[in-house]
Amino acid sequence: MVASLRRRFRAIFHREPRIYRAPGRVNLIGEHTDYNEGFVMPAAIDFAAWAAAAPRPDRQVRIFSFNLGEDHQFDLDDPRPRRTWSDYVEGVAVMLERAGFRLEGADLAVDSTVPLGGGLSSSAALEVASAKALLAGRPCEPVELARICQRAESEFAGMRCGIMDQFAACLGREGHALLLDCRSLEYESLPLPEQIALVACNTMVKHELAAGEYNRRREECEEAARQLGVSHLRDARLDQLDDLPDPLRKRARHVVTENRRALEAAASLRAGDLTVFGRLMNESHASLRDDYEVSCAELDLMVRLAREPDGVSGARMTGGGFGGCVLALVERGAVEAFTAHVRERYREATGAVPEIHACRAVGGAEEVTGE
Repeated sequence: MVASLRRRFRAIFHREPRIYRAPGRVNLIGEHTDYNEGFVMPAAIDFAAWAAAAPRPDRQVRIFSFNLGEDHQFDLDDPRPRRTWSDYVEGVAVMLERAGFRLEGADLAVDSTVPLGGGLSSSAALEVASAKALLAGRPCEPVELARICQRAESEFAGMRCGIMDQFAACLGREGHALLLDCRSLEYESLPLPEQIALVACNTMVKHELAAGEYNRRREECEEAARQLGVSHLRDARLDQLDDLPDPLRKRARHVVTENRRALEAAASLRAGDLTVFGRLMNESHASLRDDYEVSCAELDLMVRLAREPDGVSGARMTGGGFGGCVLALVERGAVEAFTAHVRERYREATGAVPEIHACRAVGGAEEVTGE
C-alpha cells in the first residue's frame, strides 16, 4: 500500500508525500455504551485508512479519495460542512485549530481498506489518519488526538458518536483488545488468545447513521437519563427502569446490561474462559436486537449462520447497526471451514456474497516511513 500510495500521490500532485496509517476496529462487546459514558472493548484491526500529504504555502487543503475517485478542496479560514465524506477531514482540521494547532495548507490523498459502511469504523480511521497528516509530524498525545477526532465527527460531521472508535484507532495495541472506561478514559490492554481469530462477516448492507437512527438512539438515552435523574445511563440501575416508558426503558435496559456484560467479558478474557466470553457476545446481540433495536434481518441471519460451525465461541453484530458486520470468535484452525459455510449459506439466503475477513489486532495510528 505505501509504495502504491506514494506513486499515485506523485502522479496527482507532483510532489513527495509523507504517509500515515490509522486502523479500523472491531468491537468485541460494549455496543452503544460509549456515548453513555460506559464500558467498551474494541480492538484495532489490520484494515486501515491511509493518508499521503505534502504541505502547501497557503491555507487551502485539497483532498483526493482513491476509493471514491473524488476530490474536494476547502479553505482553513472558511470551513463549512458539505454533508459528504470530506466533512470527516475538514472537521478534523477545524477541531485541530480549535485545540491550538495552527495548520498550514496541504495536498492530501486518502485510501482505505476498511469496508465503507461496514461497522468497522471507516470514518474514525479516516479522521485519525487525516489528523496525523495535517499535523505533519507535530506531536499530539494519543488520547487528545482521539478527543479531537471524536469532536470532528460529532460536532462537524453531525454523527453524535462516542469516543470508542477514535480511541481504538489512536491507542490500539498489537495482539490486544482495550477495555475502555468512556467516562475516565482509563483503559486496560487485554491479551487476545493466540488460538482465536476475530472474523468479520460483512452483510453487504451499508448503513448511513449520521442522518437518522444512531442520533435518535442517543437522544433517547439522554431523555432516559434525564427522567431517571442521572447524568448518563452509566449511572442507572436495573431496578430504576420500570417506570420509564417504552422505548426509553428498553434503551436504558440495553445500556445497563451491556455495561455489565463488558466488565464480565473482560474478567472472562483475563481468565481465558472463551465459553463465558462467547455467551456474553450472544447475549449482547440479543439485547441490541430486542432492546436497542439496531439490528436488521441480514445481521440476525448472519449471526445465526456464524454460530452454526464448530470452533465458534460467539457471534454478534458489531458497530452502529442497521447493517454492516457481524464479529465471530473462531478457532484459527476452523476459519477456512467457517468462512465457506457462512459465505455459501448467506448467499443461498440473500443472493449476496458476503466479504469475510479473519482480522488480527494491531497497533494504533502512526507515520509509515518505509515502503
